[in-house]
Amino acid sequence: MLKSKYYVIGVMSGTSLDGLDFAYVEFNFNSSWSFKIIKAETIEYSKEWKNILKNLVSNTLEELHKIDKNYTSYLGFTINEFIKRNNILELDAVCSHGHTALHQPEKGLTYQIGNQKQLSKLIGKTVVCNFRVQDVELGGQGAPLVPIGDKLLFSKYDYCINLGGFANISTDIYKQRIAYDICPVNIVLNDYASKLGLDYDCNGDLAASGNINEALLSKLNNLEFYKLNPPKSLGLEWVRKTIFPLIKAYNLKIEDILRTFVEHIACQITREINTSRNTSVLITGGGVYNLFLMDRIKALTDNTIIIPSKKIIEYKEALIFGLLGVLKLRNEDNCLSSVTGASKNHSSGNIFHP
Repeated sequence: MLKSKYYVIGVMSGTSLDGLDFAYVEFNFNSSWSFKIIKAETIEYSKEWKNILKNLVSNTLEELHKIDKNYTSYLGFTINEFIKRNNILELDAVCSHGHTALHQPEKGLTYQIGNQKQLSKLIGKTVVCNFRVQDVELGGQGAPLVPIGDKLLFSKYDYCINLGGFANISTDIYKQRIAYDICPVNIVLNDYASKLGLDYDCNGDLAASGNINEALLSKLNNLEFYKLNPPKSLGLEWVRKTIFPLIKAYNLKIEDILRTFVEHIACQITREINTSRNTSVLITGGGVYNLFLMDRIKALTDNTIIIPSKKIIEYKEALIFGLLGVLKLRNEDNCLSSVTGASKNHSSGNIFHP
């Protein structure tokens, strides 16, 4: 008989490179799922790790395997520290996303470092990881994976949007969950802020001080990706090949680039949510703290924008990867074909025991 209560740690590292998100969560199943985030924190990456992770796509496969080994050791150490610091005694599993090194689903490729069997030995706990590979093998995009959590934990909202490295959205259409990446967010904004020696544009103040370049904005809004129907997903490779060269061609001040790109993000997000009226939109992720971006989104829609508690804003993805792990432990579907385009719903991931 399946358990109704689980204690897990969800671990997430996203394209924003903010750091490792940890959420120690209690999940309960009683005809539907409920949760309680008991402890949560972000461990910032060192400059060295930030640099390594930022440039993963430039490495050979041999180099990636070496980085993978080192990153798995680093993950093991950091997870052990989190467990000790928070005196965590009850723990069914650590459910870890790893960090995406390659994501080219059209070529049947996705590779997240930190998903090695060694991790379970390093921490002496059951590990559930490698959530994307099976989906890509089944013809899916391998992303986004969070929508199953939106469906099971946040179904009272019409739309769930996460503003991280990329903006992604999930919603129900004809009782089927669909989800897809909308556009880049912090992966671009933070890159330009870093050129001024900043980790990010605090409150969006730099963007607010700039001017929109209408020609660049038009080019951005008319990129081919935005004309594709879902399922569709984005990766760092696409940003480097498409977005950065396009922006570079205009030779703008950083403030004007940020202002134009914030407008671009707001345009793309509201284009998606304005297809329905009188709807509720839950927005989470680090992008929520870009107050100027949030103002621009609100200015371009009449729908209700809901910003949840700080814990949900910052740890929703870690929380949901915890849920994906629990579903895998129960051998229940944690990947939806309606979301990723895979040939069937399935229970994705590897379970490793120490």
